[in-house]
Amino acid sequence: MSTARTALETEEHQALRAAVAALGKRYGRDYMTTVICEGKHTDELWAEAAKLGYLGVNLPEEYGGGGGGMAELSIVLEELGAAGSPLLMMIVSPAICGTVIARFGTEEQKRTWLPGLADGSLTMAFGITEPDAGSNSHRITTTARRDGDDWVLTGRKVFVSGVDIADATLIVGRTEDARSGKLKPCLFIVPREAPGFGRNQIDMELHAPEKQFELVLDDVRLPADALVGDEDAGLLQLFAGLNPERIMTAAFGIGMGRFALSRAVEYARTRQVWKDPIGAHQAIAHPLATAHIDLELARLMMQKAARLYDEGDDIGAGEAANMAKYAAGEACVKAVDQAVHTLGGNGLTREYGLASLITASRVARIAPVSREMILNYVSHQSLGLPKSY
Repeated sequence: MSTARTALETEEHQALRAAVAALGKRYGRDYMTTVICEGKHTDELWAEAAKLGYLGVNLPEEYGGGGGGMAELSIVLEELGAAGSPLLMMIVSPAICGTVIARFGTEEQKRTWLPGLADGSLTMAFGITEPDAGSNSHRITTTARRDGDDWVLTGRKVFVSGVDIADATLIVGRTEDARSGKLKPCLFIVPREAPGFGRNQIDMELHAPEKQFELVLDDVRLPADALVGDEDAGLLQLFAGLNPERIMTAAFGIGMGRFALSRAVEYARTRQVWKDPIGAHQAIAHPLATAHIDLELARLMMQKAARLYDEGDDIGAGEAANMAKYAAGEACVKAVDQAVHTLGGNGLTREYGLASLITASRVARIAPVSREMILNYVSHQSLGLPKSY
């Protein structure tokens, strides 16, 4: 397919894209399928991506990172996804947790976590979603109360990725404002083996190396320095992590859509039923062309969001990141669906590796925030329409 996508990118970005694509090609969908079938994790790919400096490309150089931003990290995840082997924990560990700690953490927190997040030796999960609140930060019931110099956390979280392999989880809790008495969001680093920190794996139809967990925090006692940043800036810090999450989810969806589309295009070029390959028929060619257009448009919005975020425009990045996530989710689902239909019965076989993406592609639509909530955001924030809730 065309490489026109590089025209808007710097030479450094083009080189990064090509290098990561080469790494992804060495692993590919067969590697990912094997890992899933054997119940393992993507340790080999994670380690090699880390060794090459890709996992921490967005983190500060003084802590072992590449000194780049979301523009670079999104390229890494997109190209791995386009090769059929995306690393979902990239969204969580370096993008959300690494960014929050780099921007708001204490010097001690930065020294403790950032070098390990950058070189892949440490991994961090992120817990915000709750059974009765979704990701609505105003309804979160996980609370943190002071007990002397310590914090004590109580509550529940659901759909937390990779807790079993993460060294710690960045938990969104709420503390009481001493002046107003109202609860405000704050972020806490909770070590995996902290007493009272329980996890139960959720039985998912989604087949992925990264497992989903429900967390129970039963009076988890943490030292004072478990609190990330300023207690009074919790909401700002939270959204500083959610914008990268949306940008990276867009990269995840675009990569998956590109992988599915490439499989379908290759099949349409070579599959011959009558005289010509099936790709010569407009009923096959036009939907694939539409899928390609939609993926390219989603990438443009993702690039805009990444640039705004990296330039420090959190408000502008918030709008663009939500739009990018929405566009990528829709484009991904449509590309996967069209790819499966292009292959017909072969699209449902294990050999071609597309059937499992029917479920996986929905992740980009549902997580970390549903498309309906993004439409609410755009309605209120971009268009100025009144809220319905």
